[in-house]
Amino acid sequence: MLRNSTRRWLAGLGVAGAFVAASATPAAAAPGSDDMLLYANNALVAPGGEARNVALFAYAEALPKNLTLTIDRTAVQGFASVTLTDDLKNCTESGAVITCAFKDKDLVDYVVDLTVQAKEKAEVGAKGDIVLSLAGDGRKATTRSTVEIGEGVDLAAGADITAAGAPGATITAPIMVANVGDTTTHGAVLLLATMEALAPAQRYSNCSYLDGFGSHFAQCTFDEDIAPGAGMRLDGTSGLRIAPDAWAPGELFGFASWYAKGDWEDIETELKELDGWQQGTGAPLKLAPATKAQLQPLRQTDKDTTNNGAGIEVKVTGEQRADVAAIGAELPGTKGKTVQAKVGFVNNGPAMTNSYSPGGEIVTVAQVSIPAGATVVTAPDGCATDIEGGPAEPGAKVYFCEWFETLHKGDQALFEFGLRIDKVDAAPGSVKLIHFDLESDGPVADLNPRNDTAALVIKGNGGQGGGDGGTLPITGSSTGLIAGIGALLLAAGAGGYVMARRRKTRFVA
Repeated sequence: MLRNSTRRWLAGLGVAGAFVAASATPAAAAPGSDDMLLYANNALVAPGGEARNVALFAYAEALPKNLTLTIDRTAVQGFASVTLTDDLKNCTESGAVITCAFKDKDLVDYVVDLTVQAKEKAEVGAKGDIVLSLAGDGRKATTRSTVEIGEGVDLAAGADITAAGAPGATITAPIMVANVGDTTTHGAVLLLATMEALAPAQRYSNCSYLDGFGSHFAQCTFDEDIAPGAGMRLDGTSGLRIAPDAWAPGELFGFASWYAKGDWEDIETELKELDGWQQGTGAPLKLAPATKAQLQPLRQTDKDTTNNGAGIEVKVTGEQRADVAAIGAELPGTKGKTVQAKVGFVNNGPAMTNSYSPGGEIVTVAQVSIPAGATVVTAPDGCATDIEGGPAEPGAKVYFCEWFETLHKGDQALFEFGLRIDKVDAAPGSVKLIHFDLESDGPVADLNPRNDTAALVIKGNGGQGGGDGGTLPITGSSTGLIAGIGALLLAAGAGGYVMARRRKTRFVA
């Protein structure tokens, strides 16, 4: 069983947090002197609302080990309090200025986090900058974080959504939002995140979409006013489609989160360089009918974001599983030559695998045993040298290899080993598949366990070294691998929020 494999949608919820966290990560750095660059996000807060955080990052080829940090709060102290979130030593306060000394400290990007809170009698629309400077070894850089007092509102999501449907079915998605504050909200933004096998059934012109990292994301902007005490829902055209090759029975999850427009503007600023978003081309998605009012000139910020999200849980009905077959290789070569062995497994369908959906869908690991007459000189990423995980170091005799992308019918997971031939026609190696699900304590079987083992053979027929060789056995068609989409989402968290696709994984056979 894979333990602590939290990538993508383990537990089903929380992926949308990548976008929230991204609002405190660097998208662009302000230039300072020499090669030291600083970046700090802005903060939009409201009287009586929750505090927001400002994070300072520093970038340089090598930061000095002795640095002085200066935080000048002069321009904001009349309407906001700014305090250190971190428990730092060697810090002093003199009026509106905080000074901290970093001595013999290895700083890597992250420097400090500040807590920003609007004062009770702060005037809406007030705005000023926190000035942050870092100096050391004759180098100095300065950047600013703008603090703005917004009009406080309070959006709340509706109840969690539960539904059921067979693979290929479209289910209704009655996603709700309510204004539980005492101020009218002028528009709202919805961020919807779902697992790979659960996607928006339509693409609307007021929404943009991102597919990657085993997930679907939709961001929709609405202009309708929501009065205090009023509730709205997406119109009847909205729905979620279960993928035709979804594992059944199974479970799929999603999360719908609502933002005041001002809050989303700050998040969107940090995500503007994230590639992959596509604008919808259909009719606009609407909330329940409401009179559209002229937007107020003051930006609005949500005073309580803890109640803005609603979970989505879909039961996949029916019976649909998959057959995953081992891919071995027969490699011609001569003693002393190095050949490339591409081994792994193929999904023969009909259901997808390796999407990490709870409820029975399997995750596959390939146990690769090296032929007796060969030595591994290069080992692929994604393979561990023992069941506890670890780097894919050369020279081992057994590797445990995990694939980090969803496999649909016909997709292969291939791992390329560089094998030096020490002896031809020696005892063969093998590729043995181990299948798990997220809920069992041990291995589980796929549709056809008979093809879960394949041979890895080096034949001494005087052929060329370095050939790929054939595969043993393969059933079903073969298509290209689905790879690289994780980079889209990883870009959203560069600098602080890392959703690692390849991480230490523990296998228990």
